[in-house]
Amino acid sequence: MVGSVPVGGGSPISVQSMTTTKTSDVEGTLSQIYSLYGAGADIVRCTCNDADAAEGLARIVPRSPVPIVADIHFHYEMALAALEAGVACLRLNPGNLRKPEEIKLVAREAKSRGVPIRIGVNAGSLHPDLYKKYGTATPEALVESALYELSLFREVDFDDVKISVKASNVPLMIEAYRMLAEVTDAPLHLGVTEAGPPPAGLIKGTAGIATLLAEGIGDTLRYSLTADPVEEAKAGRQLLEALGLRERQGLDLIACPSCGRTEIDVIKVASEVQKEMEKLNLPIQVAVMGCVVNGPGEAREADLGIAAGKHKGHLFIKGKIVRVVPEQDMVSELIREAQRLVDEGVEARLAAADESAAREAELDRAELLASKGADANNSETKVELIRKRLANKEDA
Repeated sequence: MVGSVPVGGGSPISVQSMTTTKTSDVEGTLSQIYSLYGAGADIVRCTCNDADAAEGLARIVPRSPVPIVADIHFHYEMALAALEAGVACLRLNPGNLRKPEEIKLVAREAKSRGVPIRIGVNAGSLHPDLYKKYGTATPEALVESALYELSLFREVDFDDVKISVKASNVPLMIEAYRMLAEVTDAPLHLGVTEAGPPPAGLIKGTAGIATLLAEGIGDTLRYSLTADPVEEAKAGRQLLEALGLRERQGLDLIACPSCGRTEIDVIKVASEVQKEMEKLNLPIQVAVMGCVVNGPGEAREADLGIAAGKHKGHLFIKGKIVRVVPEQDMVSELIREAQRLVDEGVEARLAAADESAAREAELDRAELLASKGADANNSETKVELIRKRLANKEDA
């Protein structure tokens, strides 16, 4: 347990992030913690690198909406001070806090208070002996570092731990966690460290974290982005929702890539919808489709959607057309319907559908098919060319 948040043992995978403020700036740090909480963070880590930071933690912890983890690097005294401040967890880096007796002292104190510790191995700060042994940061070196720290904890009968073996190199990170999962049942905290700014940082973080989660490895996670930490929390929450590992709390927007039948700028409309919908933070899936011919059918599983056709927008709920609106009102009407859907429920909104909407949509659909044909993307022409090419190859 990290405060009130369970980690491991089949509990929901939790999202973590870290403040970028000075921990001594109590009000500024709390403001960022609340922003992270609103974006989906379950746990937040704060630096505890000096006495002022420790004092700040003492004032932050009782006012925080989420459990606070103290990040400790070189001074074991800061770990003891953070425990006095009432933090819910410590993070110790084995490469920076190296003296066994100091590490065991912190573990004993944490045990007496019922506070867990994360063994936070980082490929960029391993013990010098490991660099000598392996020549560089390898999966074996990261795992050995974690297991050595774990052995020190066990000497004082402390096993309330979670472990991370982070690296900025994605394949290295993945292999290290796979190896670690083979030799310990401790909960694992996933992350690609120093991933950099979005979009590259998001891609690297997702490549590593999602790969492991799909393999059943990992109990809690953090994206390490060179960006506003709120983006880390959002990314973590969205990843878990996309993998079906957490219930949706915010918007899931899907949109077609556009085609020869589209009569609107799908990218522009989808961007407008996303911008406005994110302000509401409604837990629904919304579809923006380029045409009424296939749109409602292709996105029938969406809670709500809109499809374009003949300068109109065809609003649909779970694939059923419920209203037709002017093209210029597509976004505003979609937003309005989304709020009603959340407030009243799917059945109520389906019952309130305009009975003429489906007939009007069918007429627009038929007109589009007549004007642009059933194969607006020339797919069948391409199919015929493929068949001819393959037939010629077989003849030869």
